[in-house]
Amino acid sequence: MESPFLYEQALSAQDHLIIPFQYGQAGGYPIYSYALLSARGHRGTWHQAVNPAALYSSSLSGILDIAQEHLANRVCDRSQASHARASDAFRQRYVYRGHLLIVGELRGKYFYDHYAPHELRNIAAPKLFISEPECLSWIKLGLDRRPARS
Repeated sequence: MESPFLYEQALSAQDHLIIPFQYGQAGGYPIYSYALLSARGHRGTWHQAVNPAALYSSSLSGILDIAQEHLANRVCDRSQASHARASDAFRQRYVYRGHLLIVGELRGKYFYDHYAPHELRNIAAPKLFISEPECLSWIKLGLDRRPARS
């Protein structure tokens, strides 16, 4: 079963990660929506929010534009946006076997957020690593042990 989230097309903007997905179809054409992750995690106003702009598009680029415009025009969390933009919390992100992996670093220790293909909820184990490659290797090893979903 394929992931509804188009993690490969995700875009980092205004301290959020915009994750497009196909919402439905109309007349045989796809209709796209988006979900957001906040660099501030659960403290962010729109962390794990689905389409807070309440607008849709028939193209991926269109929905990404809508989401970027919504974030650029928002009133909440403006004071925190400049800090997150400077350090782009979503710069080190990977898609592996349909899973979204976001690696972060704090004081020389590495950690990760892990989002499964079908649910936009962080399922990462609380574990620290000495390097980004060690972190990614550990995650991939765990995912490779799982049976493939059909």
